[in-house]
Amino acid sequence: MTTPDTASRRSLGEWWSNLSRPQQWLVLIPVVVLIYALPVLNPPIISTEPGFDFQIAMFEVARYALVAIGLNVVVGQAGLLDLGYIGFFAIGAYVAALFTSPDSPLQKLPFLAVIPLAMAITMVFGIILGTPTLRLRGDYLAIVTLGFGEIVRLVADNVDPLRGQSGFQQVGHPPGTNDDGSALFNNTDGTPWYWLTVTVIIAVLFLVGNLERSRVGRAWIAIRDDEDAASIMGVNTFKFKIWAFVIGAAIGGLSGALYAGQIGFVNNQKFDVVTSMLFLAAVILGGSGNKVGVILGAVVVAYVPLRFLVIAEYKFLIFGIALIVLMIFRPQGLLGARQRLLTYGRQAYQRLLGKGEQVSSDTALVVEKNGGAR
Repeated sequence: MTTPDTASRRSLGEWWSNLSRPQQWLVLIPVVVLIYALPVLNPPIISTEPGFDFQIAMFEVARYALVAIGLNVVVGQAGLLDLGYIGFFAIGAYVAALFTSPDSPLQKLPFLAVIPLAMAITMVFGIILGTPTLRLRGDYLAIVTLGFGEIVRLVADNVDPLRGQSGFQQVGHPPGTNDDGSALFNNTDGTPWYWLTVTVIIAVLFLVGNLERSRVGRAWIAIRDDEDAASIMGVNTFKFKIWAFVIGAAIGGLSGALYAGQIGFVNNQKFDVVTSMLFLAAVILGGSGNKVGVILGAVVVAYVPLRFLVIAEYKFLIFGIALIVLMIFRPQGLLGARQRLLTYGRQAYQRLLGKGEQVSSDTALVVEKNGGAR
């Protein structure tokens, strides 16, 4: 049964799909401008309580959104259940700390040079983890990835150069100064970090969107829907799963490096399994496989505890109940995935729609000439 809410979402989706790419960009420009302006506007309706800085909260939301986009490549697109994504996030944060903190003997690189290095190193770890484990499926893969996340945390706790709980202080940040000569990117002003992260999100969305419409994206969807059938049809499932793992790892390392730069301190206490579950909850809650959906899920998971500090200590209970209710009434998430497997799916859809309208008009004309339907 189609409800009015479902019908409205469907009509909105069809309207959006029928727009050309330039028209979509024209619609998105004012939305993007509003998103950039949020820390400056600080709207009262969404502003945080006095106990938490709104600009820092906006950076936290953007950070979670970037993490959710990366995890969505692994879970939503390729269908690989990853419970240890926090491991890639932690590796990116530690790379930034090792090469920019004065507490490390490796302090030799500027922060902007460390970002691609963090992505490259996490990609290597993605290959190291994925090569022996991606032949597993389902629960077995989930357990292995969960173990990977815990291994990263335990290594940080027990390997002396990683400094355990002492951690690394004064982690580097991007260059730039304010009018008064103070650093533009600092630990107390979240606005520059928010703008930087939103810019990174737009770039990542552009790249991931192009991947989804390519042969790689179609292979991911085939693997997610039925890996055996995809293999029979000639898809190199192992290779494309490695692709998904590596790309997801790179985005995770990028988000970890940005987090380390903003907070300025990295130790082993910030990368536990519970945080990894929150990352996964953002993807499932928003809609696995839908880029906009996982961003919405990240906003809910990151923003609600910061907006309502009274319920912050109960956030795990609240999100757990929300996920249970969601799985019962809307298992696809708040915004379910609507895949288009064709690279030029929009054009094909419009042509088929046009042909359908032409056939309908021709049929009506024939009926009219024959004196009406009998």
